[in-house]
Amino acid sequence: MTTSLIIATYNWPEALETVMKSAVSQSVLPDEILIADDGSSQQTADLIRKFQSENRVPVHHIWHEDKGFRLAEIRNKAIAKAQHDYIIQIDGDVILHRNFVKDHKNLAKKNCFITGSRVLLSAEFTKEILAKNQAEISPFSKGIKNAQNAIYFPIFNKFAKPENSPLEKMTTRIRGCNMSFWRQDLQDINGYDESFVGWGREDSDLVIRLIKKGCYRRKVKFAAVQYHLYHKESSKENLEKNHQILEEALKRKGFWTENGIVK
Repeated sequence: MTTSLIIATYNWPEALETVMKSAVSQSVLPDEILIADDGSSQQTADLIRKFQSENRVPVHHIWHEDKGFRLAEIRNKAIAKAQHDYIIQIDGDVILHRNFVKDHKNLAKKNCFITGSRVLLSAEFTKEILAKNQAEISPFSKGIKNAQNAIYFPIFNKFAKPENSPLEKMTTRIRGCNMSFWRQDLQDINGYDESFVGWGREDSDLVIRLIKKGCYRRKVKFAAVQYHLYHKESSKENLEKNHQILEEALKRKGFWTENGIVK
């Protein structure tokens, strides 16, 4: 089983550098890293070139012009470029536990996708981490807001069965910063619906369509740990519109989106 790690980013190279350091220091490395760049400036491109030259893991930079928040579209472009069986998806503001990729691989099951949680870091702790350009984080670190998510006990998941909640409960509880899927499953639903522009709900729509296809959600706890760097929230001015698109998706029987990877 081979893996593609997709990292979404937009104009925060200081965070991306720290995240990338955690990605190339994994106990089990991904087979490739794809940076899904939603229109960042040259500084981000220069940083990615540095990692391309210094690491044995292939690093690919997928970029499109900055025309606003188009996360669904740039993730689709990265998915289309991915070369490996299994896709692990994160954001460019989450530092990875050393066994993050290993855990996603070990917990992967056919006909399932994985959703994980995140550890929230305070503004002060985030500033300290970025200043040092390295992260030493444990459940006992002072800058953690939800320490239970930092507990590492992966064997817990061996006793948890994949299951699906009612689709209506999937509309607000999905975080795309810690997910993984079989590439074929994403291709079968045509990836993300690019009708979602601006912050919110594109991940929920993806999950709902995966479930309609027949996949099961594997909700991982105490494994695949990641640490979310503090930042101001993105604008939610399009959230109501995106929620309406999601409501329409809930009503439809099909799982294929016409506005996805294949147009």
